[in-house]
Amino acid sequence: MKKEIHPDSYRMVAFKDMSDGTVFLTKSTIQTKETEVVDGVEYPVVKLEISSSSHPFYTGKMKLVDTAGRVDKFMSRYQKHMDARKK
Repeated sequence: MKKEIHPDSYRMVAFKDMSDGTVFLTKSTIQTKETEVVDGVEYPVVKLEISSSSHPFYTGKMKLVDTAGRVDKFMSRYQKHMDARKK
């Protein structure tokens, strides 16, 4: 590794998953103005929309987004138009 290219300001930061409230601590150089108390100690906090604790891939709770295929949805939506065109 090259010397003197890595930051020296690593500190403990709390990352909070806003979808399920999970908080985990790790070292980071990210700058933030908000803080949160974790286990009686105040840490800078970074709010995340999704993390491994709430991501469907890691939790196994995959959502079924589309039950009908795209062609089926198209055909059901424009069936009246297609029938009128055949006449």
